[in-house]
Amino acid sequence: MPRPRPEPAGPGQESVWDYPRPPRAEPDHRRAVLRHGGTVVADTTDLVRVLETSHPPTFYLPRTAFGEFLAPVERTTFCEWKGVARYVDVVVPGAQPLREVGWWYPEPDRRYPSLLDRVAVYAAAFDEITLDGVRVEPQPGGFYGGWVTPEVVGPFKGGPGSWGW
Repeated sequence: MPRPRPEPAGPGQESVWDYPRPPRAEPDHRRAVLRHGGTVVADTTDLVRVLETSHPPTFYLPRTAFGEFLAPVERTTFCEWKGVARYVDVVVPGAQPLREVGWWYPEPDRRYPSLLDRVAVYAAAFDEITLDGVRVEPQPGGFYGGWVTPEVVGPFKGGPGSWGW
């Protein structure tokens, strides 16, 4: 399938089609709040966002921002840019565990040292994720972990028919 025509970016917006490949990691100091089961499981302004062509940004939070809510699991995957990812569950007492909802790079590729000890999560599983008070929408599909906010325009990779972009 050919690459779709990018949506025009308005004032204060970014087109994901202007993001680089290989991806770029950069600090971000907006406030991210993640909620599950009526509990705030992470609240931080210490973020790294990863920008890659055709994807909404993926946000990495310090592992320490999750307190005791992270539980490592056996699953691993490999990213051609960042290396081997390990997965985590988010476990909140009294709530359904979120299985394999996040990942981190124990030894990120040398091009991404800022990802060390940081976790990214799939937004769809949480009751709510906000970024500076704006509700985050999940990237389409279940494979990628981008956070869609009004500041980014697509189309975004991840939905039906986008695998070959």
